[in-house]
Amino acid sequence: MAFGSAGGYGNLPSGNFTPQIFSQKVQKFFRRASVVEDITNTDYAGEIENFGDTVKIIKEPTITVQDYARGTAVSTQDLADDQITLIVDQGSYFAFKVDDIEERQSHVNFEALATSSGAYSLKKNYDYNVLKYIYDNASTSSGNTGTDASPLTGTTNSNTLADIVSAAKSVLDQNDVPEENRWLVASPKFFQQLRKADAKLVDQSVMMDGGASQIRNGKMTDRPLFGFNMYMSNSIVNGGAGSAANKTFSSTNSGEYIFLYGHMSSVATANHIAKTELIRDPDSFADIVRGLHVFGRKVLRTEAVYSGVVTL
Repeated sequence: MAFGSAGGYGNLPSGNFTPQIFSQKVQKFFRRASVVEDITNTDYAGEIENFGDTVKIIKEPTITVQDYARGTAVSTQDLADDQITLIVDQGSYFAFKVDDIEERQSHVNFEALATSSGAYSLKKNYDYNVLKYIYDNASTSSGNTGTDASPLTGTTNSNTLADIVSAAKSVLDQNDVPEENRWLVASPKFFQQLRKADAKLVDQSVMMDGGASQIRNGKMTDRPLFGFNMYMSNSIVNGGAGSAANKTFSSTNSGEYIFLYGHMSSVATANHIAKTELIRDPDSFADIVRGLHVFGRKVLRTEAVYSGVVTL
């Protein structure tokens, strides 16, 4: 049955909707989809509730080792109790309005559709925001993995992407970064090139698996590559592409692609679905459904997180 609408009103012109949404459901979908959840340390989240909350992180003290000879007087070191403050200073929201007529005549489960869509949008914005923040604050290694000003070519026989990923491993090795929980995040184009034969991934010396890895069949690797857990994200965009809500990730040119690599302990994040509520619209016979997501992010160890830029 068709219902008349006021001039200029274009909300759900052909459908109807049951206007209820639940915070836990949003959070469930959000956490499953986010790349950031897998590459950052979320142990410090605590009980954040609102925008402006803070999380105090105590830094591990650095212990100095002294030489010792028989009879040496031993001096003790004072331990530092420095701390880092992670501030929940970022937020995003969704909001939509449902007319009472649309609610009453609902025959499609728009609740699940809108919840899933809203959660995906929050996740996309969250991933973009945190990955952009990591890029802006990460260390660089020009000769090993490239920079905006000096990108490396990842398509020549002498300098394939496999060589560059191997160089990224060496960068972290030189900084004594633990091998467990290392990660690398890049765009789909990066992994497309990585799968090609000239990227050397067909070489058993690279995969160290006797030819049994799934990546040989074009699938994402089910095991670490050069010690990195590999993640693909469309939130890492080159200059001008802006696939994350039309935002530019960096000043890279067309054909240049960013990737990030590091250790899980290098970046801390804390996020919370602060509010999900249904209120009456004061200007019409309708309900407004809106949700607020708040989060914070902090680079803790610059020696354990890097950015790279390659041309493909």
